[in-house]
Amino acid sequence: METPSTTPTVDLPPTPPQPPPPPVETVVVPASPPPNPTFPNPTPTSPAPSGNPFGKILKLTIVLVVLTALFFGGKFAWETFSASKEVTITYWGLWENDANVRNLIADFESSNPKIKVQYTKQSPKQYRERLQAAIARGEGPDVFRFHNTWVVMLARDLSRVPPTIMTETEFSSSFYPVATGDLVSGSTIYGIPLMFDGLALYYNEDLLSTAGVSVPTTWNDVLDMVPKLTVKGEEGIVTSAIALGTTGNVEHFSDILATMIMQNGAKLTNLTTKEAQEALIFYHKFADPSDPVYTWDESLDNSISAFANGRVAMILAPSWRVFDIKQINPSLRFQTAPIPQLPGNTITWASYWVEGVSAKSKFQEQAWQFVKYLTSRETATKLYTEISTSRLFGEPYARVDLGTSLTADPLVGAYIKQAATAKSFPLASRTFDNGINDKLIKYLEDAVNSVLSGNSPQKALETAQSGFTQVLSSYGLSSASTAPSSQ
Repeated sequence: METPSTTPTVDLPPTPPQPPPPPVETVVVPASPPPNPTFPNPTPTSPAPSGNPFGKILKLTIVLVVLTALFFGGKFAWETFSASKEVTITYWGLWENDANVRNLIADFESSNPKIKVQYTKQSPKQYRERLQAAIARGEGPDVFRFHNTWVVMLARDLSRVPPTIMTETEFSSSFYPVATGDLVSGSTIYGIPLMFDGLALYYNEDLLSTAGVSVPTTWNDVLDMVPKLTVKGEEGIVTSAIALGTTGNVEHFSDILATMIMQNGAKLTNLTTKEAQEALIFYHKFADPSDPVYTWDESLDNSISAFANGRVAMILAPSWRVFDIKQINPSLRFQTAPIPQLPGNTITWASYWVEGVSAKSKFQEQAWQFVKYLTSRETATKLYTEISTSRLFGEPYARVDLGTSLTADPLVGAYIKQAATAKSFPLASRTFDNGINDKLIKYLEDAVNSVLSGNSPQKALETAQSGFTQVLSSYGLSSASTAPSSQ
């Protein structure tokens, strides 16, 4: 708050004494008739003096009144014209085909006949860079999808959600806490999520049944199960208990290790702590041939392929990996469950996509109307149903009030059950952002590989921390205060 300025006190010099007024002469004025109550007309011989200031002021006032009337009249006419003019807003999506959203867009256009929506499905490769380049040229979409960790990179490109569309209170009551942490700053909202995703534990029903073990709920359970599920042959591991410990063939390793670090009580902005080192050591155990729980190594297939082909009993992955696994092996019997936890500290992972509006859009009002419609309870339900006609399920709901409808689902329910305790950080895999996520993931990857090569976890994480500090600083963040919801 600005401090009111104080006018300094100046001591003026004393006023010099004035001479006494001259004596007043007494003048006798002859009596005159009473004054005429009306203003006299100027006589022809006494023209009004040139440069009458009152005349100029009157003319200037008239001109200003006319100009003001023209301005506001024109503004009103333009707003009336604009309101009645049909506009077309462009929408960039990533995962839905045109057929999945066509009916929803048609319903919106029917209710809003002056707004047309043009949808384009984009490729995720180099999407973030193409999006920002298009916005910078003034050719970007009006509405677009972006990852929850991209706010810091897109801050100048994102239009803020108007209070008429959604307030902070409405947002926090409609979506999970992680979304408020990622997308809301004070009363400013940067986007509205349409879906939710993170990590769940995929388990092979047949392998667990054969081994006589139940679905684990804690990491101690996992350690106990490893000897019962791991099958080794002369050439190495035949069947693995769980895909952990490496980077190259463990899909989503950065999400997994980031979650473990947080579960152990460490901050992802400070990797030099004892808790962070313990998490890295634990992750490495599963790929260490000298450790009793050794069950995975770099010679095995990609974790998704290995799970689909029955070579590993458990993996951790997001919901959309179900479709990859079913495509590889449609007959595989598997389900998902919440990820294992440490006793007394439940922390899960969030990595999801959000609908936003370009700050350079000429039709921001109409664009936000469309986003509000798209993320509403009714439309989200329709979209999930529409997508489910062509695949196993739609995108898990971001809205809290829709979550209970999915919790019993054997493939999607685990993600919804974990949503309330989920946290996020820019270590989300498969965003293809060539930005904050990919850069931080590379430093974490180097740390894991350094330990695999025999270096100490402490040294590996000190090097990673140096890289983290550099990357976060380049985006205006610091170890003390960051945008991600985990901190």
